[in-house]
Amino acid sequence: MSSAFTSHLPPFEGLLPKWLLLVSVISVANSIQAYSTLSYTQRVYSSVIAPSPPSGGLSRTLKQPSASSPETSSPVTPLSARTFGTWTFLSSIIRLYAAYHINDPLIYQLALWTYAIAWGHFMSEWWIFGTARWGAGLAGPVFVSTGSLAWMWLQKDFYVHS
Repeated sequence: MSSAFTSHLPPFEGLLPKWLLLVSVISVANSIQAYSTLSYTQRVYSSVIAPSPPSGGLSRTLKQPSASSPETSSPVTPLSARTFGTWTFLSSIIRLYAAYHINDPLIYQLALWTYAIAWGHFMSEWWIFGTARWGAGLAGPVFVSTGSLAWMWLQKDFYVHS
């Protein structure tokens, strides 16, 4: 790596600060796309539409996917996408600060909480509310939030000294 590039990387030992920086940069890009298009956010938040009731009623409800019901829909609106983009951008700023101030207990805890909240959000949308279904769109955020949360929890004593 060139010294010009590495001079911008967090100056701490270990990979966690660099990971936080990487996730932060990717999250900024994700925030920008949330403001510019619905398609990527709709990949995360998509559900299967249950068929209309046999009585001929017009109501359609969202449910978790099954092999027998391939029709999908997304509850994502332009407003919800922008709100998600703003939330993601705020999280990325906190994680960016943590990448460069990883020894600060308060900033470390804030970054840890961003992953805990993200994990709770994605899992509840999948398991409780049914507005997300397992697939490539949901897998990325779930793996990043789960892995980062576990990594930060396990490495706290290495980076933060009381």
